Amino acid sequence: MKEQDMELRYLQRLAELYPTIAEASTEIINLSSILNLPKGTEHFLTDVHGEYEAFTHVLKNGSGSVKKKIDEVFGRTLSEADKNSLATLIYYPGEKMNLIRKSEKDIDDWYKITLYRLIEVCKRASSKYTRSKVRKALPKDFAYVIEELITEKPEVLDKEAYYNSIVDTIIEIGSAEPFITALCYLIQTMVVDHLHILGDIYDRGPSPDKIVDRLMRYHSVDITWGNHDIVWMGAAAGSPACIATVIRFSARYGNLDILEDGYGINMLPLATFALKTYKDDPCELFRVKSGGADQYRVEEVDLNMRIHKAITIIQFKLEGQLIRKRKTFNMENRLLLDKIDYEKGEIELDGKRYRLLDTNFPTIDPKDPYRLTAEEREVMERLQSAFLQCERLQSHMSFLLNKGNLYKIYNNNLLYHGCLPLDENGQFQKVNVYGKKYSGKALYDELEKYVRKAFFAVDRTEKEKGRDILWWIWSSPQSPLFGKDKMATFERYFLKEPETHVERKNPYYRLLDNEEVMNHVLAEFGLGEDAHIVNGHVPVRQRDGESPVKCGGKVLIIDGGFSRAYQSSTGIAGYTLIYNSYGMMLVAHKPFTSTEDAIRNETDIHSDRIMVTMAPHRLHVADTDNGRELQSRIGELKELLAAYRSGLIIERPRVK
Repeated sequence: MKEQDMELRYLQRLAELYPTIAEASTEIINLSSILNLPKGTEHFLTDVHGEYEAFTHVLKNGSGSVKKKIDEVFGRTLSEADKNSLATLIYYPGEKMNLIRKSEKDIDDWYKITLYRLIEVCKRASSKYTRSKVRKALPKDFAYVIEELITEKPEVLDKEAYYNSIVDTIIEIGSAEPFITALCYLIQTMVVDHLHILGDIYDRGPSPDKIVDRLMRYHSVDITWGNHDIVWMGAAAGSPACIATVIRFSARYGNLDILEDGYGINMLPLATFALKTYKDDPCELFRVKSGGADQYRVEEVDLNMRIHKAITIIQFKLEGQLIRKRKTFNMENRLLLDKIDYEKGEIELDGKRYRLLDTNFPTIDPKDPYRLTAEEREVMERLQSAFLQCERLQSHMSFLLNKGNLYKIYNNNLLYHGCLPLDENGQFQKVNVYGKKYSGKALYDELEKYVRKAFFAVDRTEKEKGRDILWWIWSSPQSPLFGKDKMATFERYFLKEPETHVERKNPYYRLLDNEEVMNHVLAEFGLGEDAHIVNGHVPVRQRDGESPVKCGGKVLIIDGGFSRAYQSSTGIAGYTLIYNSYGMMLVAHKPFTSTEDAIRNETDIHSDRIMVTMAPHRLHVADTDNGRELQSRIGELKELLAAYRSGLIIERPRVK
């Protein structure tokens, strides 16, 4: 009786939305028609690492989806040069028209030809969506006119004259260029229905803030957090260890501008401290990595190196404090400052002594090596305040929290950035999180709770635990976002022996081609053996013959080196994944030169496509998660119809 009563109450609430048989019937018809539309295109990107220009270009071209639409519409009726020109216009309408205006003799004729071509591409790109969805995507200024142009009108007898009249009027009143721009942006929106970012927006590249700004304007996106995103979230939450790490990374890759110009964080206190403390220290071990020094003058490079060393030492101290504070982190093996013989300039690791490459540690007290000096403490307090009070940074982190998760299940695909921690036998590792052990999906769920507590918990103890766990997720061997036995930061700076630099990966990566283990992972998240794992984090070294397709296509590793820092070893500039109504396709990208080159020379990113799986039939909305929700809604509406017709619920027509 209680269940029946709850069902009746639900139907009564539903009746408020659809108060008549006619309205409920119309909605059933609408939803049923949507189920039969082709599945929208999903676009997967990962590990973009601040490379804004390359990221934006791939976003604009939909990993070749725009070019594919142009090919579908025009086939061999347009030359390759004309198709390339049209594609470039769609990617960069304003910039491309500035060039064309200078060279085109009959600009009105170009406007007319271009408008018709764009209208045809628009028709094709929007054909898999309902009119309602297309209408919502239309730019407000030209919504009515664009809808007229891309909608078939059987009642118009002389269609050619009708459309010619509209296009001629657009050109005559001087609206051709803004109208062309509006059509280009509409095509960009329509070719990709939903975007998945699989983590690591931040670090290495110069403009992660611009990437987040771009994502905040994107029509449909979700984010799976990467370890580099997590450490920035930790910094924004006020974790001193995460703040130091973020600054060190920025100094290491010559990107301190992201902190000062991008987020307005004042680096002067740290710079002043570094110059004073390390004024006579060449700081040779702290040079900018990967050519980042090219943008600096000599004196700026020297300052960057001193800042780099100063924050690195502070980071090691803060990490040591945190490891000692949180015994459940079980990371005592990373307490290294107390293993140094400061008189001899040596360190003992695993029973072996190594000579340090740098022995100048003026701020370290050998008797209490993890204690910050008064000056270091003051610098960190000011930096912590700056991170906590930066409105733009907090806005970006709110976006990551609202749109992000540690993993995502979407249309029978399991998305995550790093790995599922496994033991040598392929079983889920049991991981201690503040005194309780978790594994598999439960580990992800528990960690995500603490990530959100770092920002939203009212209880100070829980908030602090959340803040501290963000650093643990960044660096722990048992973290699903790190997945290595240690983060050998200290060893890479101070020791020359290569064996000390090795970071051994979790057995997960060795077992990626083990179908039994991967099926076990999928089952843990409630998915069947026909599902896919889409994975980022570890660059695929195509140059060495490594394939991104693992386990017979069940697992897809789509980090191919978007970051320029990786491209020399990967041989490419990133993988992306396209999942449309015909199946799943990996796209391997060549390095992006520049936006200017793409516009002026009409050079797209050359991409090689790898078909991963062909759908047994063309997929429709009914085959998606959204389709299953719509089918459930249809079932509820049918129950409402039955309630109306049985007299259980009375129709209440809207008052006009």
